[in-house]
Amino acid sequence: MKPDQPAHAAPPDAAARKAVAPVICYPVDGLPAPDLAPYLAARENWTQVAEVLVPARDARCFDVPAGHFFRITSVDGPQVGDLNLWNAHDVTERFFSGKTRALHGTHLSAGDRMWSNLPHLRPMALITADTLDWYGFDAFGGAVHDVIGTRCDPYTHNLLSGGQYHQCCHSNLTRAFSDKTGMPLHQAEMHVHDVLNVFMCTGFTRDTGQYFMKASPVRPGDFIEFFAQIDLLGALSACPGGDCSSEHSSDQAACHPLLVEVFRPQAPPAGWQGPAANGYDRSHGR
Repeated sequence: MKPDQPAHAAPPDAAARKAVAPVICYPVDGLPAPDLAPYLAARENWTQVAEVLVPARDARCFDVPAGHFFRITSVDGPQVGDLNLWNAHDVTERFFSGKTRALHGTHLSAGDRMWSNLPHLRPMALITADTLDWYGFDAFGGAVHDVIGTRCDPYTHNLLSGGQYHQCCHSNLTRAFSDKTGMPLHQAEMHVHDVLNVFMCTGFTRDTGQYFMKASPVRPGDFIEFFAQIDLLGALSACPGGDCSSEHSSDQAACHPLLVEVFRPQAPPAGWQGPAANGYDRSHGR
């Protein structure tokens, strides 16, 4: 824990140092903003081609071809989910939550993109609709669909509480990825990565800067929807924390399934083209 009082006295110019205005690290003015209208139009008369019901306290994988939509829906009660995405043909290309956060902020909604890791750094999926976009930021600084948390995992549980606990989202995703790919668990685990916390309401406390969670505002029928920019393999864990109102991972929280649906539009969105890998030449100054 941080000490209640700093160990060093403030210098005479402390107030001036603190008053310096912040600068956005990654201004995105040069990043073309997606026009959602063609994507929303492409949903007309689309065809559902697959659905996966993710059981409470467990995870499942699903496939989304490029040019298709997928939707994650609350179907039974308030429930958060942990989402991983990979390139379906090369799982070393995967969702990069840190860079996505740097480009779009701590919480995502419609119009934001999920970017892949280096050296690829291209949009994997575009969020096209979010029924919780009304929530914004609350009085505590909380918002929905974060890219600041990692995922509940058995290693942190062991560190803080001791013992073995296997129903954390990290383990759920590991089992699902292993089942899907045939990789042994120890190899599959290396591909599980930081997540988009779907429906989770989170933020940072202003006094201590600690990551907090609170009861999710999601209700049955709410959904978040994505457009696949490349062929995707996805995995979703229905978190053992339920709506995360009290415990992030527990055997007592009320938990519910989540529904993943995949839709094929009659035609691709007007003007859409799949993204190429990032154009940096990888010479690194040599």
